[in-house]
Amino acid sequence: MDLAKQIVDQWVRKMVNDQPSWFNENDENKKVSRAFTILGVSSYLSIEPVEATSLLTEGGNDAGVDAVYIGDPDGDSVSFPVVIFQAKYKFGLENDANFPANSILRVVNAIKSIFNPNKDIIMNSLLKQKVTEIRTLILEGYIPDIRCVMLNNELHIQEVLNDQILFEHYNHKDVVNQMQRKIQVSETLTLPGKSVVEDFNFKRVVIGKMNVRDVSVLLEKYGDALLEKNIRRHLGIHKNRVNSDIQQTLTSDKRPNFYFFNNGITMVCSQFNYNKFTEENRLIHVKDLQIINGGQTSKTILQTVKENPEIDYSQCFVLIRLYELPGEEHDEMLSDITFATNSQNPVDLRDLRANEAHQKELEMGVEQLGYVYKRKRDNTVSFVDNIPSSVAAEAVYAIWRKQPHVAKYKRNELFGKFYNDIFHNLNAAQLIIAVLIYRYCDTQRKRETLVNQFPHLPYSNYFMSTIIGKLLMDDLSISLDQLTHRNFETTRQHFDENKEELYNRANEQIMAVLRELYPNGYEEIDPRRLSSTFRSGLLLEKLDL
Repeated sequence: MDLAKQIVDQWVRKMVNDQPSWFNENDENKKVSRAFTILGVSSYLSIEPVEATSLLTEGGNDAGVDAVYIGDPDGDSVSFPVVIFQAKYKFGLENDANFPANSILRVVNAIKSIFNPNKDIIMNSLLKQKVTEIRTLILEGYIPDIRCVMLNNELHIQEVLNDQILFEHYNHKDVVNQMQRKIQVSETLTLPGKSVVEDFNFKRVVIGKMNVRDVSVLLEKYGDALLEKNIRRHLGIHKNRVNSDIQQTLTSDKRPNFYFFNNGITMVCSQFNYNKFTEENRLIHVKDLQIINGGQTSKTILQTVKENPEIDYSQCFVLIRLYELPGEEHDEMLSDITFATNSQNPVDLRDLRANEAHQKELEMGVEQLGYVYKRKRDNTVSFVDNIPSSVAAEAVYAIWRKQPHVAKYKRNELFGKFYNDIFHNLNAAQLIIAVLIYRYCDTQRKRETLVNQFPHLPYSNYFMSTIIGKLLMDDLSISLDQLTHRNFETTRQHFDENKEELYNRANEQIMAVLRELYPNGYEEIDPRRLSSTFRSGLLLEKLDL
């Protein structure tokens, strides 16, 4: 039996046992299947399992779509990323099989309907929320970059080709590899021609060039283990203009000038050595090699070289910068270099902020109050209901900073442009209470009976969180700066005992504003218009916050 299958099976069954609140099904097999979807989504997107649960859409009338991730439009770009997941868990672990062809066809048809704003489809409330958000963005002029990920615990998937959709197969081996990426990469790099080696400020740097075929061999050998500290996922060649340009240059007669067209690859290592008597064609022996900028370039080179073995790449090079940063004392330096070399591009800045002193203090303070704060991502499989810093940022910005529409629709900027607004003067007690409120509201939007009664809930949950935060402080007659570890337990207990009443009071405020905006009844308007109402932040002007 495949060992990776056994490991994944153990993980999903442990999830079912450790987090019963994540599973409403009575059937044990359905629970395991749902757990596999959560595990696959969290692994693929490099997020916590608890975050992955909020992306699930599976159940009756799910159109074959088990989870949906919607990214924010990036800066001045007119596109936004969407990842559609379909998962199939095979319980007979002894045999291999293809991903069911009828399931692939079903999800392809669903995607065609989802991204057509004029087409009606039968869907459950969770999927409807995601589809409404997608269609709202499309009607606002944004173009979806669609990726469909087929999750299963098998080795095969039938090839699927589509000009508008990138299909990927992600299986049990990918999950295990993602969780075990802490491979130490020690390798010898060949730098043709002249290269520069400098020592300064107790650090060393090599600047030179590598042949693109050598880069391809390096990526082929070590894969994502080289990219452990690289915080940007490869976006796929045909869905990213920069990657498409890289591929076009590598396959055209401009190939010899690739060195001049590309920004290069930045690497770090704990140690490098070389023959100091040589000035050209150096062999650099490196330990603990990592790529911290240029991951997309590297993967695009790998894919292009593999797909075009007949092309001569002997005169095609890419710029290489290699920094030697030995010892843990250089973690801060590593973060600074990573931030400086990545911040001009769309990245997840959460990892870049993780080593800041205030993030470490929050981690310690949250732990003292009995919770777990994850300031940075890691590859461990943990089904504990912890608090990722990404969730904390959304909750705090929505509730205490009173920016619910920004917290929901500008998540990519929470650790960049809005970072100081969110975390300045924030203590552990305030962070935890915000997350408790945020998670309660998120749970309520998934209750189909409640959504049927109040159709605004899928779009207003961040605003509901904001109002509840204010009501909670009013009930306790304290201001935000008075909420500390000293009265944390009193505050937490009051919220826990009165959260349903607080939720109803917040709902009354939302309903009053909606009646003012839509005198004929907001229930009758197009859900996309309702979504836009909350997306624009129009309600902030009318709510008593």
